[in-house]
Amino acid sequence: MIGIIADDTTGANDIGLMFAKHGWATAVVAHDAPGPLPAADALILDTDSRLDPPEKAYAKVHAATERLRALGCTWLHKKTCSVFRGNIGTEFDAMLDACGGEFVVVSVAFPKNGRQTHGGIHTVHGVRLEASAFARDPVHPTLESNLVTVLQAQTKRKVGLVDLATVRAGAAALRAAIAERRRDCNYCIVDATEQSDLTTLAEAAHDWPLHAGSSALAEELPAFWPRPARRDLFDGIDSSDAGGTLVVSGSLTPQTRAQTAALIDHGTPFIALDSRMLFTPSTRENELRRAFDAALKHLRAGRDVLVLANQNDDIVAETKRLGAQSGLDALATSKTVSAALAEIADELVAAAGVKRLVVAGGDTSGTVCRRLGIRGNWVLREIAPGVPSGLAIDRPLLLVLKSGSFGGNDFLIEAVTHLKNLRARTEPAHS
Repeated sequence: MIGIIADDTTGANDIGLMFAKHGWATAVVAHDAPGPLPAADALILDTDSRLDPPEKAYAKVHAATERLRALGCTWLHKKTCSVFRGNIGTEFDAMLDACGGEFVVVSVAFPKNGRQTHGGIHTVHGVRLEASAFARDPVHPTLESNLVTVLQAQTKRKVGLVDLATVRAGAAALRAAIAERRRDCNYCIVDATEQSDLTTLAEAAHDWPLHAGSSALAEELPAFWPRPARRDLFDGIDSSDAGGTLVVSGSLTPQTRAQTAALIDHGTPFIALDSRMLFTPSTRENELRRAFDAALKHLRAGRDVLVLANQNDDIVAETKRLGAQSGLDALATSKTVSAALAEIADELVAAAGVKRLVVAGGDTSGTVCRRLGIRGNWVLREIAPGVPSGLAIDRPLLLVLKSGSFGGNDFLIEAVTHLKNLRARTEPAHS
């Protein structure tokens, strides 16, 4: 079994997709889910630790690593954000401490989503991190583009680099360079700007047991491993449904703003939650009830509906001010909004019998899944690079959980159509 520890729900599904595309039965499960874990070919534990204090993130990843090793996982990957946000060094250290390892191959590049690493410098669609939209992230702003510098600031272990020229020299040269780096560092970041660079890295390092970074390398690795037997993930599940699809968006990234605008222009009814109303009990209850009632009418009539946090800049600014006035920092204010959206989603799924759910935003996705009691999901098919559909474990609910920064302008339209076209007994396709 392959074991992965991811720091958020959308990232977990992102890397899960890479294995599912090769026909692997791949499951994403909360790291602390009780009871036996699914018998998957690739098992991803979601620690939801990207926004945690470092000591809490360490404890989660350490425990998740131990849990995977107890299941017999001999190949481990510590999944991170593709722009290196979060508790990167702390979580890498937790994995190494838990498994007694001493060297990790790190690949952060995701060329299909515009993330490239050259000379250790990471860019998004050609823009260095400190000049990108991620520099304005309210919780984890990316103010440094040198990945070696970013990681070294978060760990006492030594960080090294293998440059692009070495990667382009071929798998044998790269393998030798990685072996050489083992002598003087614990974390070896490897450059990549094209998917072919990741193919070379997979050939050179597929048999190394400890990896970390974004999901992109995982798309190349299964080609170098034995293929597991094909399985029917829909066995015993009735996914047929004529009802509407519920779309929930809590992300304020430019990509998701464009996607929700396109969905609305496409004719999908929408309800914008006024986040300013969430800081006193009476106004919060009234606002949630307003949004719930309006959305329920559409779903019961068989119409798709979008419920989103109001994206008006003035309302967002006022929400932050009111949150601060209530003693909340930026993270707690953001989580207040996510929690409200999750509460609405939970009530709508129960009242309308929703069987198709799309959620935009990493934190919102995790919050919604926890509120609905979804212990995990099987990863199904690719909709866009890094974004798959999923089937909730042990219940007939089809899911799309999307990172805020992933997908083109029409992604939400495509996601709704994709879920409507999925049929019972669909199986993951072999590459």
